[in-house]
Amino acid sequence: MIAFELVLLAFLIVCAISACLTKNLFSTVIIFMSYSSVMCIIWLLLRSPDLAITEAAVGAGVTSILFFITLKNVKQLKEEDEENNEEK
Repeated sequence: MIAFELVLLAFLIVCAISACLTKNLFSTVIIFMSYSSVMCIIWLLLRSPDLAITEAAVGAGVTSILFFITLKNVKQLKEEDEENNEEK
């Protein structure tokens, strides 16, 4: 069981570093979702189901959806700016 926990902790460190170093924002959101999912598992292993449910709902769920909506809106804004620049 200790080996499994160490693997999860190593995965958290890798996710945190890769989220900081990744240039693609979509990939960063996916990495953040995996980080939150692993944190949910760790909270379960620590016998704290209330925090695990909260991490799953807020960290991997709601926050990720908000990030995806934001990325979609930013892309639309960039496309509108490009269209306005082409018209001029």
